[in-house]
Amino acid sequence: MKTPEERVRQLPQLMRLLALLAVAVALWAVVVLVQLYGPPAPAPVVAADEAHEGPPPPGSYHRPATPAPDTATIPRTAAGREIRYGRELVARTAAYLGPQGRVGHYTNGMNCQNCHLQAGTQGFANNYLAVAATYPKLRARSGTVEGIEKRVADCMERSLNGRAVPASSREMRAIVAYIRWLGTGIPKGKKVYGTGFVKLPYLARAADPRIGQAVFATKCQSCHGPEGQGQALADGRGYQYPPLWGPASYNDGAGLFRVSSFARYVKAAMPFGASFDHPQLTDAQAWDVAAFVNSQPRPHLPTPHDWPDISKKPVDHPFGPYADNFPATQHKFGPFQPIEDAHPQLRPR
Repeated sequence: MKTPEERVRQLPQLMRLLALLAVAVALWAVVVLVQLYGPPAPAPVVAADEAHEGPPPPGSYHRPATPAPDTATIPRTAAGREIRYGRELVARTAAYLGPQGRVGHYTNGMNCQNCHLQAGTQGFANNYLAVAATYPKLRARSGTVEGIEKRVADCMERSLNGRAVPASSREMRAIVAYIRWLGTGIPKGKKVYGTGFVKLPYLARAADPRIGQAVFATKCQSCHGPEGQGQALADGRGYQYPPLWGPASYNDGAGLFRVSSFARYVKAAMPFGASFDHPQLTDAQAWDVAAFVNSQPRPHLPTPHDWPDISKKPVDHPFGPYADNFPATQHKFGPFQPIEDAHPQLRPR
């Protein structure tokens, strides 16, 4: 039998055990009470469910986009030949300026037309119709007044991850001539219906790359490939369907690297056959697939001079510094409404 002294020495151990037991019972009681009387847990978002939704009903954009001029009206003159060459360069950029280009090796193998559909004429698919009417203009990204040549150069350096053809080259003159011809009859300073991107409401949550991966597998990979590598043309000069990430895709300085730009673009133009008035993706699908694509590896472009006035950065510009205290992940994936509310001057117009 234990002596009274031994029993006294065991008391602290016994008290600790009783205390731990009491804590465990209390925690169990709290869990039970929360399950019985606490707020219901939010329903989990199931990626597979969202991936298979759609297509949504036709949108609210019922009138046709402003049409481009008929190419049959391009004059049979030296000026007309320059316009037609410019159109050819937009539609088949890689054949002339890509890694195996017949003119020079300036770009990554994608075509301008891969992002500016139908040679820059499709409604709400990055079309060029209002470019001549609105340029030159002050752009907040550079903090300078830019002409059409600078816009074209930016696309070559960023979206085509290459270098710009010289401003005085035949190719630059031809592309600018084509863009100006597309703007025939549009008053200076005016935009026309179908330019820019469609309006797309923000999600109440952050765009989710995990869900976007399932959307991509269901809606996009049949054309762009399971690894986003695209489908090359048989002659190796360009892509039927462009790569969406990896070394041959646009770099992280491109406009489409902003999640909102990519989401608004695909909402109106993707998958193949979609249009702004007959979309194939729901709003959530567009946001989430944009988050997935833009979370994948791609070339990096140092841009130390972009956005000299950081207060004018778009709410979803993915690189700091910022004029607020929202984290970088929220600036990239959202939710964006709180950021916009803090910067009302940045609201899309």
